[in-house]
Amino acid sequence: MEQYQAIIEILALSMGVAWASGINLYAVLLVLGLGGSGGYIDLPAELTVLQDPVIIAAAGLMYLVEFGADKVPGVDSVWDSLHTFIRLPAGAMLAASTVGEVEPALVIAAAIVGGGVSATSHFMKSGSRLLINTSPEPVTNWSASIGEDIAVLSGLWLALNHPIIFLIALALFLAFAIWAIPKLWKLIKEIFMRIRCWMKGETYSKPEVEELPVELDLTQLPKQ
Repeated sequence: MEQYQAIIEILALSMGVAWASGINLYAVLLVLGLGGSGGYIDLPAELTVLQDPVIIAAAGLMYLVEFGADKVPGVDSVWDSLHTFIRLPAGAMLAASTVGEVEPALVIAAAIVGGGVSATSHFMKSGSRLLINTSPEPVTNWSASIGEDIAVLSGLWLALNHPIIFLIALALFLAFAIWAIPKLWKLIKEIFMRIRCWMKGETYSKPEVEELPVELDLTQLPKQ
């Protein structure tokens, strides 16, 4: 029983850091580093390097930079675009590091799944931010940014203290993301088309859906 409990805890922490890294990587590094150095979090051996004061200071500095950039309309989307190449591999690496010294196949599997989870949370965040930026006021950006930080802290707390509840919540999030991401992409594509038409001085109109040709019923043809 204890063995299964340990596996669930490792799985929750692995997927938790991957999911949270897709939203705010520097907050994850800061929480793990401060929590580990203060004795509040028992980090796996591969993650104890995050307790180094130099890494904590760097993560804290970058968190402050992201804290400001994340609340400025337009700047947040550019920041998210650049961090596509940072959050995804970092999330995969952190997920792989949480499994400890096990079979290489399990480490690679954790990295693959962790990278996928990081990508999902990242694209959910960046896609929703692009839609939010179409609103003329910055209040929504502030609310979204603070809500994301709260979600990261809450998710990590759940993963560490209530792993089963976190895994259930993660499964629901992934199911929602599978439904939502295609719709987000469609809306974002429409926004870019509108901007393109506006820059060209043209009027945007939604493309008409082509009607499928009516199937020919050969039984209705006149017989010769």
